[in-house]
Amino acid sequence: MSDVTRLEEPAGDRRSAAELLPLVYDELRKLAAAKLAAESPGHTLDATALVHDAWLKLNGQSFSSRSSYLQAAAVAMRRLLVDHARAKKAAKRGSGGRVELSCDPAAPADRDEELDALDVALERLAVSQPRIVELVQLRYFVGLTIAEAAAVLDIAPRTADAWWAYARGWLAEEMRK
Repeated sequence: MSDVTRLEEPAGDRRSAAELLPLVYDELRKLAAAKLAAESPGHTLDATALVHDAWLKLNGQSFSSRSSYLQAAAVAMRRLLVDHARAKKAAKRGSGGRVELSCDPAAPADRDEELDALDVALERLAVSQPRIVELVQLRYFVGLTIAEAAAVLDIAPRTADAWWAYARGWLAEEMRK
């Protein structure tokens, strides 16, 4: 069982981001590395930078548990990846620089545009299903398994699995629009 699913601290014991980072750093870094490995080649963020930037966003806050810290880290990592993708898209549009186009029909779709579309769809889903969005963030942006995400969210793995199936279907439909 991973560090993510270990028992939580006693209720009411708030800890700062600086205190919690060493407890989850290795796990977050491995997950971030796995997530970034799936990104398009030439990605300028690396796992260490992503984890450190997420920590900087969370620094100064306090959290009641490892789970709440991981949830906040998932949101921070999502924001960082989306902001990075949007900045790359803006640079392509407005930089006047050369843009390479691939004629290869098997070339992967632009991950930056996909990430931007996912972010917009997650914002819409959060209006009616915020807990499902938390699950998606933990699975997609942090890379947790269903069991790990269920433990973080304090729900049954079967519930997490059902939510994940719903989210995948809803997001696929929403992103086609």
